[in-house]
Amino acid sequence: MPKDYSLNGDAARRAVETATANPAWFRPKVDPAEIRALMVKSDALALRDTVIWLGTMVVFAGIAIALWPSWWSAPFWLAYGVLYGSASDSRWHECGHKTAFATPWMNDVVYHIASFMIMRSPVVWRASHVRHHTDTIIVGRDPEIVAMRPPDLVRIALMFIGISDFIAAIRRMFLHASGRIHPEEAVYLRDADHHLVFRTARIWVVIYAATIALALWNWSLIPVMLIGLPRIYGAWHHVMTGILQHLGLAENVTDHRLNTRTVMMNPISQFIYLNMNYHVEHHMFTMVPYYNLPKLHDMIKHELPAAEPSILAAFRRLLPVLVKQLKYEDAVIVPELPAGAAPYRPEVDKLRPHAV
Repeated sequence: MPKDYSLNGDAARRAVETATANPAWFRPKVDPAEIRALMVKSDALALRDTVIWLGTMVVFAGIAIALWPSWWSAPFWLAYGVLYGSASDSRWHECGHKTAFATPWMNDVVYHIASFMIMRSPVVWRASHVRHHTDTIIVGRDPEIVAMRPPDLVRIALMFIGISDFIAAIRRMFLHASGRIHPEEAVYLRDADHHLVFRTARIWVVIYAATIALALWNWSLIPVMLIGLPRIYGAWHHVMTGILQHLGLAENVTDHRLNTRTVMMNPISQFIYLNMNYHVEHHMFTMVPYYNLPKLHDMIKHELPAAEPSILAAFRRLLPVLVKQLKYEDAVIVPELPAGAAPYRPEVDKLRPHAV
């Protein structure tokens, strides 16, 4: 019988009854003063990266439009698409935590821009992400579990071209614009925030309608190539990196070292991803800004499993586990800890017989 991953089903009820929900997460012992120093936010660093991000998008879009409709424009559209449809994911995430900028309104401005690009309701997804950090990969509690077990490998593959997520986002936008909340969203979203969800969705519908109208008026694809379609053709990078955050690791545990993965990445991917490849570190200390995560990694790496050395290496380790889960859904990766690290809690014993 398939597991119930819904947020209002039996698994959710059992997670609360068994105190699996809202667990006391393992954290390595660190000097509080050192962590406080890493938690200091910088407008200068965040503004620099935001200007590079948006400025590069403007440059790529300008070149693509100038070369349109020649195929020479294609590389520039693809680059623009990744900055729109993938880099917006990490900006949404970091500014949603309010850790990128020291100045609150700067976080809010970039958060709303990025939320529009990635097509995630800013109010709904901020609440969703709080739940994700509270109940990371707890079945029936975490609304951001990417793939259930056994995994739907076709659906995962289709995520790379963004169409299924795009359609789901459009449907959810129209649901909100009609003044309704999805039943699962109602589990973690405050009633007082519903009107904000509806208002944002209606503004977005107007923007998309105006974009499509402009495209039809000029009989040109350029308006939708700039707004909307990049969420499809530029999504592959954020899917590639996002899949590696938790997939193939343990469910229903209280140690992020068992359910979260850190992956070393090339500088371009790290910029697009805003250092979220240091994902174990981020889950352990969520208030450390993205630009300080490499320092945090160096501070606590003696307590963590070795990071995957590259994106390719991470997928080489992940894919066999996903295939095995088609038959044995409890198959997981149990990362080895370095000598001297604080041991896993006894809950690891139930995972080892199924470790890959």
